[in-house]
Amino acid sequence: MRRWILLVLSFLWGAAQAAPQGFNLEYEVVRNGIRLGTLSDSFTRNGGEYRLSSETQTAAAFKMFMPGSVRFESSGKIGAAGLKPLLFQHIRSDSPARTATATFDWGQGQVRHQYKGQEKAYELNAGAQDQLSALYQFAFMGHLPAELTLQVASGKSTRDHRYVGSPGGVVDTPAGRFATQLYQRVDHPADDKSVSIWIAPALHNLPVQVRISEGRETIEQRLLRSSVRE
Repeated sequence: MRRWILLVLSFLWGAAQAAPQGFNLEYEVVRNGIRLGTLSDSFTRNGGEYRLSSETQTAAAFKMFMPGSVRFESSGKIGAAGLKPLLFQHIRSDSPARTATATFDWGQGQVRHQYKGQEKAYELNAGAQDQLSALYQFAFMGHLPAELTLQVASGKSTRDHRYVGSPGGVVDTPAGRFATQLYQRVDHPADDKSVSIWIAPALHNLPVQVRISEGRETIEQRLLRSSVRE
């Protein structure tokens, strides 16, 4: 039986997946075992262009400590290599002045960041993603790679992230059980975030669980429900 399962996972690893035309995903957000709230992600496609948004809503019990909502927005183009972001924004509803922006200038080969009136620019590499699109690039790559190096831009800075893939086994989420592939960030500085992403081939290689650890803090998002347009 174990050998049969491994054969099935190997098939899923190499199988090309049709990219979704749109989706709405909702996750529960858990911090060190305590449920903080929910995260709603949506993707829309218009020809060769896309728009992604992600909004976190804090549970009522924590509103005093974390008022408002946090929203990520990514927009750009879709090509043969997947998502190609043009603009990324990190927006806090309770503090508009703290909006952070990354603009991808592919012609000039630069990604420019704006935050609190300060500007920074980094060299832009082929295949670069932003903090949101990086999670969903797997759904637009066709075959899943054994490992992946991505230049990832947040609202404030740009860094190289290297992920190594492995069978993720069957993951239980509030939305159900999924056979998964696991991508883990490796070779990151000791004081930087550890990131693990479980994606489900049966769900167009979309993430069903994400875990981010930094120091003593671990935040997980687990799929609650999904709606995918093919």
